[in-house]
Amino acid sequence: MLADGSFDGQVALVTGGGSGMGRAMAREFARLGAAVVVAGRRPDPLAETVALVEQAGGRALAASTDVRDPEQVDRMVAAAVAEYGRLDVLVNDAAGNFVVKAEDLSPNGWRAVTSIVLDGGFLCARAAGRQMIEQGDGGAICSVIASYAWTGGPGTVHSAAAKAGLLAMTRTLAVEWARHGIRVNTICPGPTATEGAGAALWPTPEDEARVAATVPLGRLATVEEVAWWTAALCSRHAGFVTGENLTIDGGHWLEQDGYMPALGKSPR
Repeated sequence: MLADGSFDGQVALVTGGGSGMGRAMAREFARLGAAVVVAGRRPDPLAETVALVEQAGGRALAASTDVRDPEQVDRMVAAAVAEYGRLDVLVNDAAGNFVVKAEDLSPNGWRAVTSIVLDGGFLCARAAGRQMIEQGDGGAICSVIASYAWTGGPGTVHSAAAKAGLLAMTRTLAVEWARHGIRVNTICPGPTATEGAGAALWPTPEDEARVAATVPLGRLATVEEVAWWTAALCSRHAGFVTGENLTIDGGHWLEQDGYMPALGKSPR
């Protein structure tokens, strides 16, 4: 873990900050000294995250935002700047997912996932990038992807396509915005113990055991592990790292096993 104070004077914005990895990331940035803005569509979970940060002595602001709406995204960044004066870090964690065969995926289902992940990821990066460019002293943007962005993901064609788009976007922006001192990277968590992904991808204990068995290290990641590495990649210690992906998955992608129970992988 980074030392306390590593983000003193900085402001971090985390989308999807009302639960799971996003909440853990917000708490970690706050522990390290950043003022934190958490964004999401549901006010109540955001308020819970803010309360947890404040109980630990940190500073946090909730910004109810649908990342698919460019006007709401612009207001989100403006609220962060109005409250704390600047923006130094953006984490694109807002996402949606569910398991479905491609031939059964409806157009609305496709749009629901790709618009949150890819459209929302770009809109947030654009708004944050503009603010960082105006400030003139750099920044860090990190988007959350998945290994099926490069392996393909049976049962998750919508999410796989959107995450692959995020990876391409990241590498493009890393070059375009390098002259502004803005670093743009991705993290790739493997199967992680969260209420959101868990309910969608391994809804039963048997499914969870089957997925854990596909991880060479034999377990799911914790949200804290993902948050530690996200903060590290956004910190000044990683100041010469841009356009990269950091995989935090216990070797899961090397198995190249999906989330479809019919693949027949039995738990250890």
